[in-house]
Amino acid sequence: MKPILLQQELLSLTHFCVIVPTYNNHKTLKRVLDSVLDYTLNVIIVNDGSTDETSEILKSYSHLIQIHHPENLGKGRALRNGFRKAIETGFEYAITIDSDGQHFASDIPNFIAEIQKEPNSLLIGSRNMTQENVPKKSSFGNKFSNFWFQFETGIKLDDTQSGYRLYPLQLLPKQFYTNKFEFEIEVIVRSAWKGILVKNIAIEILYDPAERVSHFRPFKDFTRISILNTVLVLNSLLYIKPRDFFRKAKKKGFKKFFLEDILESNDSNFKKAAAIALGIFIGISPFWGFQTVLLLSFATLLRLNKVIAYLSSNVSFPPFIPFIIYGSLKMGSYFVSNKTTLVLDSSLTLDDIQQNATQYIVGSLILATVSSLTIGFLSYLLLTFFNSTKNKK
Repeated sequence: MKPILLQQELLSLTHFCVIVPTYNNHKTLKRVLDSVLDYTLNVIIVNDGSTDETSEILKSYSHLIQIHHPENLGKGRALRNGFRKAIETGFEYAITIDSDGQHFASDIPNFIAEIQKEPNSLLIGSRNMTQENVPKKSSFGNKFSNFWFQFETGIKLDDTQSGYRLYPLQLLPKQFYTNKFEFEIEVIVRSAWKGILVKNIAIEILYDPAERVSHFRPFKDFTRISILNTVLVLNSLLYIKPRDFFRKAKKKGFKKFFLEDILESNDSNFKKAAAIALGIFIGISPFWGFQTVLLLSFATLLRLNKVIAYLSSNVSFPPFIPFIIYGSLKMGSYFVSNKTTLVLDSSLTLDDIQQNATQYIVGSLILATVSSLTIGFLSYLLLTFFNSTKNKK
């Protein structure tokens, strides 16, 4: 069968639509719509309160589904309303394409072919950000977004900001909090947290300075994106990563999980010992309430095994806390002198600790450092011995 026939068959067998959100892109809108219609008649246009000639242009496309916002609500809201209409109409997938002319409709068959290989995945068009006329702010913003997406989900992508995407409509999260440009970040992060495979697919782009109109407002939109990433990072550290850790351990069985993901991980003995040392340091240090956030942040930045670090940090397990506090105060007493004498016995109260906070903080940091270095070194020796014994067998 000829390639063109295979292409047409895939397009006809896949129940998808193309959503075109538009806001004041009258110069390129008609060309974009006509190019999309070469591949499918299943098109949903969302006119997000345009004040130019968009409404007049769309009168020629009355046979297509159209949504008109009386005022500009933002790209996120336009996409969300487009998704809702697509689901109501019964579509399984939605391809979103920008109306500024930077995308090529000829890439639509590539999205459809790729979704056949990985059904129910979320595909993001990956642009060549080094080509001519690509704005520097777009390239920087994309790198910034890629970094935080990987931090929040553990998935490395080359392009997280492209608006040319394929969404599995029935699998998308139901609740979102954003309506502007930052929605395109929130939706892929929440989808990844939900277990949807998020991946890139190569696409072509055209940046024509004479025609392209960008509605991205650097200060306002970048501020909103930064706030969103702050919320997503906290959510990831405090809930998502611990949740995934326990789910994986429970699914495998804790014994198998320990053997395969910890003892048999691909990390070197030094990196495993470093992860243990990090967990011990954070567990003993006086950062109560922030220990999990700090632990996962440093483990991510230092590329250490988060599982090992997290397990090691449980040195601050509730039954051990009195011993840690006692040891910290005792250690601190050698370096900090107080006018009041602190008696380290069963009569010790929280008020006593508050009155000697400096002694406790200094002592806990010293105890944390000494303990982490000692246990980290011993762990390295034990891991080396364990591996050498295993290799001999």
